[in-house]
Amino acid sequence: MSAVLDVVLSSAFLAAVLRVSTPYLLAAFGGLVAERAGVSNIALEGQMLSAACTGALVAGYSGSVAVGALCGVGVATLLGLLLAALRLELGADVIIAGIGLNLLASGATAYAVFTLLDDKGGTSGLKSGSLPAVRLPGVESIPVLGDAISGQNLVTWLAFLTAPVIAWLFYRARFGFHLRAVGEMPDAAASVGIPVRRVQYAGLALSGALAGLAGVFLSMGYVSFFVRDMTAGRGFIALAAVFLGGLRPWGVFLAALGFGAAEALAVQLGTLDVPPQLVSTIPYAMTLVALAVYAWRRRRHAGGEVAASV
Repeated sequence: MSAVLDVVLSSAFLAAVLRVSTPYLLAAFGGLVAERAGVSNIALEGQMLSAACTGALVAGYSGSVAVGALCGVGVATLLGLLLAALRLELGADVIIAGIGLNLLASGATAYAVFTLLDDKGGTSGLKSGSLPAVRLPGVESIPVLGDAISGQNLVTWLAFLTAPVIAWLFYRARFGFHLRAVGEMPDAAASVGIPVRRVQYAGLALSGALAGLAGVFLSMGYVSFFVRDMTAGRGFIALAAVFLGGLRPWGVFLAALGFGAAEALAVQLGTLDVPPQLVSTIPYAMTLVALAVYAWRRRRHAGGEVAASV
């Protein structure tokens, strides 16, 4: 037990939590934006995976990390627009369309890597580079906290800054008011002149861009190469964080941070004398527990409303 406490209270664990939480935060905020627009983005997993693969490949062949990152985010944004078109123009079921895009991304990324590199596993043989880290000389001297914060990847800083930006967007910006109005009452929004479909397209494009940035971080920040299906369910866990957080920016932030902490704990416990099979189940077990708590809270709230009406 003391060994576990030593791990949890170390600066290395805090640094791991910040790093591991990055893709969860970005993807969860992407899912939140789409949900607020009235279209669930089930394709977060595929958008992350496509961005991770595209970013690594383009960066490796172009020699520019920035170009690779931009192309990765761009591909995920296009997938967001494709999901919007399937739902809004063709009337496709959003869950089926999202699952279809996830399967497409899994197969297309594997095919692209094999075609270009003759490698079924990933791009480890291609030098794609990494996004820069941010060092803070004045902070490094702070015990524990300094070592954890300084040296984090640029995308990690962007992920944590996304929370106040999304909160401001939802509750202070005109676009945020339109987005929430369209998601809650599209007919009423249209009656006052809000372009419903245009707002939903913009929301799903932003959702795809955030998921794309999460995927780019995985292949160009967390590690410096792409591995087949490297998202490993993070998009679905991020979607769970959206609902666990009550569709509110700071609630989603805390939920995604909690999932990141669970995965970081699993990684850190892997160095101790703990069965690896047990360790690997921690993030997924926490997801199931969190969803059960969310369902219980929702049922309790619904029961309270019924009792009050009676």
